[in-house]
Amino acid sequence: MLELRNISYEVEEGQESREILKHINLVIDDHFVAITGPNGGGKSTLAKLIAGILKPSEGQILLDGVDITGMDITERARQGISYAFQQPVHFKGLTVKDLISLAAGRTMMVSEICDVLSEVGLCAKEYIDREINGSLSGGELKRIEIAMITARGTKLSIFDEPEAGIDLWSFKSLIRVFEKMREEINGTILIISHQERILNVADKIVLVTDGTIAAVGSKEEVMPKLWLTEAACRTLMEKAE
Repeated sequence: MLELRNISYEVEEGQESREILKHINLVIDDHFVAITGPNGGGKSTLAKLIAGILKPSEGQILLDGVDITGMDITERARQGISYAFQQPVHFKGLTVKDLISLAAGRTMMVSEICDVLSEVGLCAKEYIDREINGSLSGGELKRIEIAMITARGTKLSIFDEPEAGIDLWSFKSLIRVFEKMREEINGTILIISHQERILNVADKIVLVTDGTIAAVGSKEEVMPKLWLTEAACRTLMEKAE
């Protein structure tokens, strides 16, 4: 279980500070949780705070009762938190087989790696010896990254806008992967997204707007509030123009 207690985050802008997140209190204990909301509302900042990429200005973060607030991303990884970036990293000279074994923390058998790749819809024969470089598409890199997280078997797997930068065909494949993960993976899956097809898979949706938690609940409870929020944002943008 992940618990955020009174989490705030500020950034310095010149001689002033701007509050990105404001006194966030949230418990994440469902299997598949989606955080959504308008652009600029604080979703990705919240994900980076949970992963340990950023440090909160105020508050505590607890994982299964352990205070991880002062831990960096490496220490949190040891505690069981995985983080998938919006744009997956290239690793020149490293093959898919090597990367998945590194993620698992042990030398995996080829048959095990093939099983993990198959789970994310990749043909092991074609990918196991491929280098992690620019020859792979955005959709392929996203699925390999998911395979890494599956191999690690972490308590909490965070995906920050996994749909970013991939084409429609890859997005449809990605949805199928997440649907399968929801059924088969242990631990908690936390996805930052505003794509309705991803939100449809979630057990719980958290709506973040203007740096605060606006709603927490099921799709039926949260989606109407999201649509109202997005409509209000469009109205403000039109008036500004």
